[in-house]
Amino acid sequence: MRIHVLAIALVLTLLAAGVTWERTRPAGLITHGVVSRVVDGDTIYVSSGGRSEDVRLLGIDTPETVDPRRPVGCYGPEASAYTKHLLTGKRVTLVYDRVTRDVYGRYLAYVYLDGDPSVFVDAQLVDLGYARTLSIPPNTRHAQLFAHLEERAAIAGRGLWSACGE
Repeated sequence: MRIHVLAIALVLTLLAAGVTWERTRPAGLITHGVVSRVVDGDTIYVSSGGRSEDVRLLGIDTPETVDPRRPVGCYGPEASAYTKHLLTGKRVTLVYDRVTRDVYGRYLAYVYLDGDPSVFVDAQLVDLGYARTLSIPPNTRHAQLFAHLEERAAIAGRGLWSACGE
């Protein structure tokens, strides 16, 4: 009985401290690959192991450019062009949060350039004003960082923050 009480107390302490347990990753998740195509500012295709997968960058949202039901968003073409320039043909590392796929079947990942782990693509897009934050629980690992970068970009008037009258 005493061990169960101690175990429960330990779990509650860890939860209060913000410790979380990640679910086991499904087999077959791509963790490294080459960007074979950029769909728009926040959606890419990554090729690895003979297959190509649709990947939505986590925690951010760039203005729309490809949805036929919606008009092209202010600064959307610029965001798409920047992402294409930065990622097309480049090796990347994908890091997953808690939920690994969205309702459209796309992988949801944070993207880093291989060879330069200091380039956290999602964060760079926000910092340069190509994207806004879009934190959807439970995938919120970098929400505070993105919020800080978005505020900094808005104050500096970078990208969409000056071009779109934001």
